[in-house]
Amino acid sequence: MADKVIRIKDLRPQDVRGDRYTLHRGNVLDAYPDWEAPDLIVSDGAYGVRGFRGDTVSADGLVDWYAPHVAQWSKRAKPSTSLWFWNTEVGWATVHPLLEANGWEYVQLVTWDKGLSHIAGNVNGNTIRQFPVVTEVSALYRRRLTLPTEDGGVLGVQQWLRAEWRRSGLPLCRANEACGVKNAATRKYLTADWLWYWPPGEMVERMAEYAKKNGKPTSRPYFSIDGHTEIMAEQWDSLRAVWNHVNGLTNVWSRPPLHDGERLKGTLQRSAPRVYKPSKQSAAHLNQKPLDFMDRQIHA
Repeated sequence: MADKVIRIKDLRPQDVRGDRYTLHRGNVLDAYPDWEAPDLIVSDGAYGVRGFRGDTVSADGLVDWYAPHVAQWSKRAKPSTSLWFWNTEVGWATVHPLLEANGWEYVQLVTWDKGLSHIAGNVNGNTIRQFPVVTEVSALYRRRLTLPTEDGGVLGVQQWLRAEWRRSGLPLCRANEACGVKNAATRKYLTADWLWYWPPGEMVERMAEYAKKNGKPTSRPYFSIDGHTEIMAEQWDSLRAVWNHVNGLTNVWSRPPLHDGERLKGTLQRSAPRVYKPSKQSAAHLNQKPLDFMDRQIHA
């Protein structure tokens, strides 16, 4: 996280740069060309609720709105990049096929439960025709990893591992010997069913070295990512998205909406089409997320 809090009233038209961040004020499409391959992308809108200037009026327009952004995320991402996608339930469901089509693999959905304070005084029981909404969602995605094969094609990582071992001509059971395990290699790392488990880099490097010594001679190193260089444990481990588990933390986050000093207010600018006369108490952004949520997503 950045060491300095940037207040909207202090912003100038140009970017704000620090040792650990660059804060771009403007259209993010102009910032993508300067991106380094990100470890994490956090997207917060459009929502399809007229929530800011440029937001769509409904979820129907979200696919077109997000298409250029998803294309850039996919272009700039590396195999281990993760994505948190904030939206309404229907907004996320609408954009989900677009994300999948661009190589993003769904992991889970986190629900922010804002509690009754979010709707206090704003529900007419005589006219409402649904349960009051007190939630937003954030979907976690990771890049779908595919790797090149000897014949010029690509395979998903599970199928690719099996194909690389079979290319050696060795029986699958010999992979256990290569890894120094009783049956974990055939039962987890090279299995074709749902019990498959991502192998540690050390085990992939061992299988590659074993296949090199005992398998069929080949000009293409076994388990090579680029087809030329031998696989190293660190290289394999870098392909996997980072995850840091926290005990007791689930996919439902209960927290009231922001009403304290963390809330950015008082720009006197219309933050959204539905905000007509902003005051000093008007929020600068209707969908501002709590810093502790941002911290939680970044450190996960």
